[in-house]
Amino acid sequence: MRARLFYLIIILICTGLLGFGYYLQFGKGLEPCPLCIFQRLAYTAILVIAAIGLFHGPRRPWLWIYSGLVSVAAVAGILIAGRQVWLQHLPADQVPECGPGLNYMLQVFSLPKTLQMVFRGSGECAEVHWTFLSLSIAEWSLICFILITGAGIWHVARGGKGNA
Repeated sequence: MRARLFYLIIILICTGLLGFGYYLQFGKGLEPCPLCIFQRLAYTAILVIAAIGLFHGPRRPWLWIYSGLVSVAAVAGILIAGRQVWLQHLPADQVPECGPGLNYMLQVFSLPKTLQMVFRGSGECAEVHWTFLSLSIAEWSLICFILITGAGIWHVARGGKGNA
């Protein structure tokens, strides 16, 4: 697949996923938990890397670098979404208590402490407010991150055959 087409597809996917997340937040009133915010950051990182790749139209070794970075950002998303899915499947008596909001944590605590608190998770991250085909937002996000990771690895492995 041509490198620019690959990056354009990744951009469109991430834009659609982010747009749907904002629709759920602002159109349907679903407030994102801290882990959801970090998943959005992972999608944004993927989108930015793919946009740079799209405009650069890379050949090797840049193609490997951009597609590899897309995969790395998607793996970070897998870890974040996976943590949220794990929290959502905990028995009710093992779900952590709800913690302060992300904005409050960023204002009061250092960044490392905030990240530690976010990744520990809280009760709000374990709540499921929306499903499609019996899967939560976090589960769909996990699937999308896995697919993006696979696509990035596939693109690197193929060497972006038919570049530019």
